[in-house]
Amino acid sequence: MKKKKGPGKPGINFLQHFLSILVFFVLLSFLYTTFGGEQNKPEEVSVSWVAQQVRSGEVEKIIVQGDKLSVTLADETEAVAKKERESSLSETLVNYGVSQDDLENVVIEVKNESGFGYWLMNLAPILFPIIFILLIFWFLSRQVKGAGGMQAFTFGQSKARITDPSKQKITFKDVAGNREAKQELEEVVDFLRNPKKFLDIGAEIPKGVLLMGDPGTGKTLLARAVAGEAKVPFFHLSGSEFVEMFVGVGASRVRDLFAMAKKASPSIIFIDEIDAVGRSRGVGTGGGNDEREQTLNQILVEMDGFDPNEKVIVIAATNRGDVLDPALLRPGRFDRRVMLDLPDRRDREEILNIHARKKPLAEDVNLVVIAERTPGFSGADLYSLMNEGAILAAREERTQVSQFDLIRSIEKVMIGPERKSHLFSPEEKRITAYHEAGHAIVASVLPDADPVHKVSIVARGRAGGYTMKLPLEEKKLQKRAEFLDDIAMSLGGYVTEKMIFGDVTTGPSNDLQVSSRLARSMVTKWGMSDLIGPIALEGNDGRALFGPGVDGRPHSERTESIIDSEVSRIMSEAMARAQMVLTEHRKALDAVAEALLDVETLEQDAYDTIIRAHGIHPKKREKKEDAVKKD
Repeated sequence: MKKKKGPGKPGINFLQHFLSILVFFVLLSFLYTTFGGEQNKPEEVSVSWVAQQVRSGEVEKIIVQGDKLSVTLADETEAVAKKERESSLSETLVNYGVSQDDLENVVIEVKNESGFGYWLMNLAPILFPIIFILLIFWFLSRQVKGAGGMQAFTFGQSKARITDPSKQKITFKDVAGNREAKQELEEVVDFLRNPKKFLDIGAEIPKGVLLMGDPGTGKTLLARAVAGEAKVPFFHLSGSEFVEMFVGVGASRVRDLFAMAKKASPSIIFIDEIDAVGRSRGVGTGGGNDEREQTLNQILVEMDGFDPNEKVIVIAATNRGDVLDPALLRPGRFDRRVMLDLPDRRDREEILNIHARKKPLAEDVNLVVIAERTPGFSGADLYSLMNEGAILAAREERTQVSQFDLIRSIEKVMIGPERKSHLFSPEEKRITAYHEAGHAIVASVLPDADPVHKVSIVARGRAGGYTMKLPLEEKKLQKRAEFLDDIAMSLGGYVTEKMIFGDVTTGPSNDLQVSSRLARSMVTKWGMSDLIGPIALEGNDGRALFGPGVDGRPHSERTESIIDSEVSRIMSEAMARAQMVLTEHRKALDAVAEALLDVETLEQDAYDTIIRAHGIHPKKREKKEDAVKKD
């Protein structure tokens, strides 16, 4: 199969085109010099020589063109001479001793100095270099424009792309999950298609729809589905495309965008990553002259200003809805705010079925099991999972994707690819085995920790080993006891290293970071500290509420000291619980570690057999229906 050649790099294409044009002009000059130059050019002589030839009767014809004489002799040879422009030919020849009798035998023809050919021949030495330079500049400007360079005369024009709905193949049928979000957008599309039934009852078209959710939850995909469903012009661009280094460009592009949308109304504008220009005003630098704030102000005016839009709907997407300006979120601008959550088990199954349409699946594939083992996966993660499964099957020269391929893809998406070339020394392998066994035993014993599904000491990504635990059922809310057990489970590897080897390595570094961050969030965000009480001291991003630009010190040094002491207390108590569990179940710890040293990976059934033999009862679902979230 021949490989299709993709578009080359702009710089390489530019150099190739430039060299091609240069070679063409050099070749053209060479051909002109070789075939049109010196070979047929008449000999240039003096006027005295012409007078001598006239006296001797050798001249048959003389053509006068200004100061140029074209002389034809009796033997049909030609010559060229120059005379004084102020005097006539006869006067010039008489001055050189030619008599009137000698001139009677010569045909003298005078041609006027006019016509296109004459002027072209005289101006060619000047015009041709100028034309050549202009062609080079025209070619350079086209290359710069094609490469996305600066276009001095198009700064203020919108860069929005217009999508032809007839060519957009993605529709709402290709979007699984997020049923409420789809319903909101279906109403918008229905309003544009059939506005009469809404207007008859007094309903007005919404000004804007804001899609908010975590990365990968399908915000842009839903917008593409709207473009496929709506039979109206669809303008789409990113928020970062408004702002340039020149002041006023962003506001000008906003005006141009809405002017285009109004001319094509009814229409839809989609702004992806609107937080690039829609952040809260007053907390940044530059004040009211900040280019980003001017762009935001123009968006506010266009959406609901003195001259409001009636037939233009704005759809925007962001995963940072908490940083948007309040004026952008008020009714009349973005009338609808749609939250896109991570898919639940049933939604994940539907998404997997969509991504499996064009993939040949083996008979053993069970997407229900894959959906159960991927809690917390976004739609983008599930797409990557199915794609990685197909890649693994193709790499092993198989024509169908099996269940084993998809199971391996889960771990590859979550943690990273296997690093089979990463070889442990015997001592490092033993430390890693006990480290992961410590995580697994603590998770299996503590009542509010999730059950263990897999333990492995095969390096993946940046991890030397991993313990995979999955919840018995999906939950939107988590209890304080669950967080405390998760912290203790994270510290299980650290405690095991100290208990078995009397020292610690760099292996638990990520465990310590994750557990410390979780403990601090319990104290400062979720009010799970009895000493601090129900007070939120930090925002969702871990910084002071309303941004550090408003108040660099949101609480006193005494409160900060109390926070540190509470975090330290939670971590110390969790470590004590983990140590107590591991001391009590030392035999189970040794058995799991020895099994990992032998086989490197323990699946859930093999792991449960080992811990059950040492008195630990694995957590199990009582009914399979418990894993299915009811509507």
